[in-house]
Amino acid sequence: MTRVTEKLQKGDRPLLSLEITPPDRGQSIDELFHNIDSLMPMSPDFINVTYHQAYEDYEEKNGSIIRRPRRKKPGTVGICAAIKNRFAVEPVAHLICGGFDRWETEDALIDLHYLGIRNILALRGDPPPGQSLFRPKKDGYAFAADLVAQIRDMNRGVYVDALDDPVPTSFSIGVAGYPEKHVEAANGEVDMRHLKEKVDQGADYVVTQMFFSARLYKDYVARAREAGITVPIIPGIKPVTTLKQLERIPRTFFVSLPDVLVRSISEAPTAKDAFEKGTDFVADLAGELLEAGAPGLHLFTMGKGRATKAALTKIFGSHR
Repeated sequence: MTRVTEKLQKGDRPLLSLEITPPDRGQSIDELFHNIDSLMPMSPDFINVTYHQAYEDYEEKNGSIIRRPRRKKPGTVGICAAIKNRFAVEPVAHLICGGFDRWETEDALIDLHYLGIRNILALRGDPPPGQSLFRPKKDGYAFAADLVAQIRDMNRGVYVDALDDPVPTSFSIGVAGYPEKHVEAANGEVDMRHLKEKVDQGADYVVTQMFFSARLYKDYVARAREAGITVPIIPGIKPVTTLKQLERIPRTFFVSLPDVLVRSISEAPTAKDAFEKGTDFVADLAGELLEAGAPGLHLFTMGKGRATKAALTKIFGSHR
C-alpha cells in the first residue's frame, strides 16, 4: 500500500497520477476499465477517482411534496477497490465536504481504510447541480481545511466520539490548489491563505487545478513558498484536442486557454490535425513543468484514454 507521500519522498522518477470520473448512473464500467487498460503501459503510480455530490429533486405525490436525493455518478469507493484489485495500482479516493456530516465522513474513511485505500484527496466540492452556492450539511464542513483536520485527527487515533484505545488510520492527504485562483476567492492572496490553512491542518501535498502555462505554475509555486507552504505541489494538466473543449473547459473549470493553443486547434484543417496540435501542446507543457522541478504530473483524463495516452507517449515514450 504505497502512499503518495512515500512516492514523493522516494523521488526516483516523476510521479504520474491520472484522474478519472465514475460513469453516470446506469452506465457500464467496462469502457472506463478499457481506457485504464490502455494507459497501463505508462505505469501510472496513482489513479484518482472523483466524487460527486448528490442533488435533490422534489416531486408531488398524493398531494405532498417529496424530497428525493439523487446522485448522478455513484461508485467512487467501489471503483477505487476495483482499481486496486484489477490493476494493482494505488487509487486516490476523492472525498468532499458536500453531502456529509462529520459522522458520515468518518464512516466513509473507515470503509476506505478497511479496503486498504490509504490516499485521500480532500475537497470542499462544488455546489450540487442547480445551486450557485455551496451549503454544508448540518454538522458537516464548509471548508476543505476542516475535512483535512478530521482526517489528520483519525491518523492520530482521534475519532469524532471518544473511543477506548482506537487504532489510528494512516492516510496520505492531498488537497487542491488553484494557480488561477478558485472562482470564489476574492483574489490570489485570499486563495493562497486558504491553501495555507489546508496545509497547516495536515495536508501532505497539493494537486493543482488544470492550467495551460508553465509560467502560471512557476509563479504559483513561488507564491506558495513565500507563504510558508513547503509541501510538494503537483501540476494538473489536461490534453485539449477539440473545438468543443475550447468552448467547454474555460466555462466549466474557470481557467484560461493561451491563444497559441486556441489558434492551433481552431485553425487546424482536420480533426486529426487538431488532435495532434493539442497533444503536442500538452506534451511541451509537461516537459517545461518537469524541467522546472515539478515532482510529477497529474492528468485529468475524464475517463477518456486516447488523448491521455497520446500525450503520455510524447512525454515518456511508449513505456514509462
